[in-house]
Formats: sequence, C-alpha cells, structure tokens
Amino acid sequence: MERTPHILIVDDDREIRDLLNRFLVKHGLRVSTAADGREMIAALQSGAIDLIVLDLMLPGEDGLTLTRNLRAGGAAKGGAVPIIMLTAMGEEMDRIVGLEMGADDYLAKPFNPRELLARIKAVLRRFETLPTSHASAENAESVCCFAGWMLNLSSQVLCNPAGEKVTISGGEFEFLHAFVTHPGRVLNRDQLLDLARGRDAQPFDRAVDVQVSRLRKKIEPDPKRPTIIKTVRGGGYMFTPSVTTPVTMPDHEALQ
Repeated sequence: MERTPHILIVDDDREIRDLLNRFLVKHGLRVSTAADGREMIAALQSGAIDLIVLDLMLPGEDGLTLTRNLRAGGAAKGGAVPIIMLTAMGEEMDRIVGLEMGADDYLAKPFNPRELLARIKAVLRRFETLPTSHASAENAESVCCFAGWMLNLSSQVLCNPAGEKVTISGGEFEFLHAFVTHPGRVLNRDQLLDLARGRDAQPFDRAVDVQVSRLRKKIEPDPKRPTIIKTVRGGGYMFTPSVTTPVTMPDHEALQ
C-alpha cells in the first residue's frame, strides 16, 4: 500500500493554514500545520514530512532563515525535505534569495490553491514520493562518478572524494542530475530548466544561475574559478568531467 505524502504548511495566518489544510486533504494529501519556526521544527521531529510549504514572512525567524538553517542541518534534521516558499507578489529578490538559501520552488501571494497543489505534485514527482511515480530498476541502483565524487540518483546522496556525505537541496540535486547525465554538452538555461524541473517550471533564468552557483560552492575546488561546471559565454553551462557508472555499487555506507 502506497504511503500518502505528508505536507507541512507553515504560515502565521490561521485562515490560510485552515484553507490549505482542507483543500490538500480533499485532494488526497496528509497535512500538518505550523504557525512559526518553533512549531515547524516540532512537526519535523514528530514524523516524516515529504514537503514543506513555507511562508517567507513569519514571526520570529523568517522563512529565509528557517530554510537556511534546515539546509545547514543536513538530512537528519530535515535538511533534505523539499521546500516551496510563499513570497509577496512581485518580490523577485525574495525569490532569488529563497533559491539561494535552498528552496526548491516558490509561489507568489495571493495564489490559487489549485496552483499550489500543482506545484506540490510537480516537486513530489521530482522527488519520487507520489504513488504515481516509480523509479525504474535501472535507476534504483544508478551511481554516477565524476572527478572523485559519487552521486546516487536513487537516494539523491552526494559523496565527496573522501567518501563524506555532502548535503544538497532538492533543487541542487535536480541540476546536478541534469549535468551528470549530459556531460561535455553545452546546456543553455532553458535546457537546464527543462531537464531539471520539467514543463512545470516558470521561465526564471536567475533560478538557474543561483542553483549553479550553489553547486559550485559544494563541488568545485575553487568556486571562483570553476573547472567542473564551466560557463560558456553566450551559451550556458557545460559539465566538464567524464562521468562513469560503476557496474556494482560502491562500498560507501553513506550511499546506502
């Protein structure tokens, strides 16, 4: 029996929490709610959460701070849970900063609950947590190796050349997945968005640059002089290392 995805709504507006709770439950999702960061952390500790819908403007720690802290805390503290950030209408800078902090998608207020539902389903499909999404047997044991790094495409775990697990957000994984499956090719921003986020993504070139910048900070020896993900002037980006897929799984505990 498939597990129902569990969504956590974090918003200080009770009416919004209640409306989204009823709407998402009606459409087959399990929902918990939180009014602030403290309640959010308590919800994450009390049970498995598949996705967080997080308002930017919250009392106490705001959505950006909470996102940054989650991503810094690692998977054990909810750092790998996908995040859809709710921002004020027209505040592009908020969206950019949110992506830089590790949010996986964004939606401007006011919004139609049906659009939020569509975005939740799109993100969950990318994370393979909806019942309609199943990984193939081939992908279930697929590990890509590049420049000493290893990326498990099934568990979305990244290990550095020393065998240490490196936390990456869902958005970072999507873009890295696009790169490792298309090495040596120049990919423009539209192609990267399509490969990473599918047709559900809105055109937002800055989102690509933000995720590439975040990836470089994690995998490049010198992010200011990138050699793994190179910028191609007037073209886009190119992933330069050769990528190999071992016949057997590497014996790294972190990849399990």
